[in-house]
Amino acid sequence: MTTDTAMKPAPLTHPDKLFIGGAWVAPSTDRTFTVISPATEEPYATVAEAVEEDVRRAVAAARDAFDNGPWPRLSAAERATWLRRLSDAIDARAADFAQVWPNEMGIIFGMAEAMSKGISYTYRSYADIIERFPFVQEHSTVFQGKFGLLVREPVGVVGAIVPWNAPAMLIALKVAPALAAGCTVILKASPEAPGHALLLAEIAEEIGLPAGVLNVFTADRAAGETMVRDERVDKISFTGSTAAGTQIASILGGRMARYTMELGGKSAAVILDDYDVATAATALAKRAADMTGQVCAALTRVVVSQERHDAMFDALSAAFGQVRVGDPFDPATRMGPLATARQRDRVEGYIAGARDAGATLGTGGGRPAGLNRGFFVEPTVFGHVDPASRLAREEVFGPVLSVIAAKDEADAVRIANDSAFGLNNAVFTNDAERAYQVARALRSGTVGHNGLRLDFTIAFGGFKQSGVGREGGVEGLRPYLETKTVILQSRPGALPAEIE
Repeated sequence: MTTDTAMKPAPLTHPDKLFIGGAWVAPSTDRTFTVISPATEEPYATVAEAVEEDVRRAVAAARDAFDNGPWPRLSAAERATWLRRLSDAIDARAADFAQVWPNEMGIIFGMAEAMSKGISYTYRSYADIIERFPFVQEHSTVFQGKFGLLVREPVGVVGAIVPWNAPAMLIALKVAPALAAGCTVILKASPEAPGHALLLAEIAEEIGLPAGVLNVFTADRAAGETMVRDERVDKISFTGSTAAGTQIASILGGRMARYTMELGGKSAAVILDDYDVATAATALAKRAADMTGQVCAALTRVVVSQERHDAMFDALSAAFGQVRVGDPFDPATRMGPLATARQRDRVEGYIAGARDAGATLGTGGGRPAGLNRGFFVEPTVFGHVDPASRLAREEVFGPVLSVIAAKDEADAVRIANDSAFGLNNAVFTNDAERAYQVARALRSGTVGHNGLRLDFTIAFGGFKQSGVGREGGVEGLRPYLETKTVILQSRPGALPAEIE
């Protein structure tokens, strides 16, 4: 590695412990996970592994904190104060979040620094939201002379399960609204990237968050399933693969538990004929390098008219082929490694399959020259991709782009929508009216104009197999609330201060 930052040990004070009931406790076994740095293939950190018994302890702590503790009974203003305190403490540890990120999943350090400075925003935004959110509203009733209220109350104990690609941001999108709503939380970190969850636990202890409100451990899928099946857990919020999400949803459906799911994607960029091909190629190549393509909303299907397919293919191959791959701590690097050897094998499998299926390779397709260690792959572009092929239909989760030819605009929309997923899409055109019309025709949770546009202050989530529910903004708060109707014989003398 090339910098002092890269060589620092993981900034974790209790990697050998679990954070349960407001304290760092010893796990029930001596089992551990070793985090491998994806750029060097060397051990970066070793953390305690939670097994089923530990998970049940965490669930019990969260259940007790919800049923008997102060958190759900605080006013929205009081919870907002705690969220702002949490935000300030996260800002103070931004450098630690940034250092951990490249060493766990390969994001370039410059991007990690920029994104780590924004982690606290989600917590702070939910503090603002709940100070104006209508938790209690007066309603007229069909019963003459009666007094009706619509009350929104916390759903209860929430199990939050996050993946390895962007843990700090995804944790925030679950923990912040859950705490804002008055829920207590059990956070399961990924074995590949537990650092951000453990840093948040340290911060919770530092600010004195009430015991059991946030519980944190690192576990594999089997132990995580213990939490999913536990009837003391009222809701699961999961981000990960569609296959895993389907399994979790089937379990939760058996006991009518609540859930939100942010799952896979296979997002399309629809390039209309009035938009410059080279400009589109530059924009797509720039964002396709983000996090080495390990982004659920990445625009990996580029749909363009038959007449412009070759021009788009050549421009995109040239632009993406210029991306510099290497040490994520080197300021000159634009794209780092994939997160794990398993992930590299997966991406290389898709590349081999595309070649076998007859797609045309424009750039990449192998491992970068001179990088003999680390889980690196080249930025890769295929053209003449069959819309029915695996490459066009399955989530690769790596820096591999497909150029697909369409007969016309209507056919381009049809191709974009012909997917099991519906997380994100984009339309490239100089005409905002056409952009809006195409956006309304695309079946996805987000549609951007002339690029990858995600705004978590509004809402993020998907159609179809890309998930259930939304994260971010007011829409991201609602899934952590239950709605209750209260009908009284008459208007009470003392109404809650938050009533509308």
